[in-house]
Amino acid sequence: MMALIAFGNITDFDTNHQFVDHVLKMDTTNFGGEPGADLDPDVMWRAIDSGGLRTAGYVLIIAWETLAALVLIAAVVAWIAERRAGHPRARALSVIGLLKVILLFFGGFLDIGGEWFQMWRSSAWNGTESALRNIIVAAIPLLLLFLPAGRDSGRSTATADTGAGER
Repeated sequence: MMALIAFGNITDFDTNHQFVDHVLKMDTTNFGGEPGADLDPDVMWRAIDSGGLRTAGYVLIIAWETLAALVLIAAVVAWIAERRAGHPRARALSVIGLLKVILLFFGGFLDIGGEWFQMWRSSAWNGTESALRNIIVAAIPLLLLFLPAGRDSGRSTATADTGAGER
């Protein structure tokens, strides 16, 4: 998924660049979120006026997405290569890649975009639901990576089910 997101942002640069641009310049951060309403002067000092800085921010997002995608692709290759070795490298790469995704969408989009730049107040450029969806998509496999592996713990299945006797 991250590879597709990064690829889409690279090959169709302008579409999401407009999104990031509007969020960072806060031009749709309205009182009450209504189109045409006055911008909130209490938070407008946070807006980034420089188009170059907004574009640089977007390029950094794409670079982060691309790096996360590459780490996750390396994790898939490691999972395939380490089928019998207990997957320590694959698990580590997966954790790193999934944490990068969560940091991007939670820290970048929900915290910085949503709260600092008040994205949630925009009726036109609100990406909080999409960010939350991406966080959940990354958090579920991250949690699954830390579940017990289900290996035989030294007791037979019958013993584990009944709690009686030892092997």
